[in-house]
Amino acid sequence: MSIIDDIKVVFDRDPAAKSLFEVIFMYPGLHAIINHRIAHFLWKLKIPILPRMISAFSRFQTGIDIHPGAQIGKRFFIDHGMGVVIGETTIIGDNVLLYQGVTLGGTGKEKGKRHPTLGNDIVCGSGAKVLGNITIGNNVKIGAGSVVITNVPDNSTAVGVPARIVRKGEKHPEDSLQHGQLPDIEAIGVLKLCKKVGELEKLLKKAKRKK
Repeated sequence: MSIIDDIKVVFDRDPAAKSLFEVIFMYPGLHAIINHRIAHFLWKLKIPILPRMISAFSRFQTGIDIHPGAQIGKRFFIDHGMGVVIGETTIIGDNVLLYQGVTLGGTGKEKGKRHPTLGNDIVCGSGAKVLGNITIGNNVKIGAGSVVITNVPDNSTAVGVPARIVRKGEKHPEDSLQHGQLPDIEAIGVLKLCKKVGELEKLLKKAKRKK
């Protein structure tokens, strides 16, 4: 059962999880996904009002807003979870981990599929925003605070605003992001620019000497 898998994955993902009692009664991320699975089941049966009521109650209870229409796979884990938002047409695969403040949202008032599709084995760092009808491939890591507005290929790491691919084509076996080891793409860009300016200044000085 998906709910049993959702409980088991807490112990796999969170070293702070000490007991089954603690996980079942004190983890808002688990409460949110259990509420969502009930609401989504009722949503698929086209029962009016009740799925949205369950979703609203869950948001009040946990601080996590998951639309009942969102499709979520097995072993889904929201760590801490406050402020997480998951839109109606979002599709999430298996073994996905979201940290607090993650938004899987839309970019406007368009109809139809307007939220992202996430593959399997994905980690989204705190505050990451994945926006629009885009696809995030399998085994992808998204750095904290990143804003993703374009597709991300399999086996990649994306960071920045807007997010850029900093690692591609590599499998990362670790479950969590090592933010201290992620490159600072803005700093790298500034350093390259400074180096280029320095080279141009040297060329200009040489040109002035020859006159």
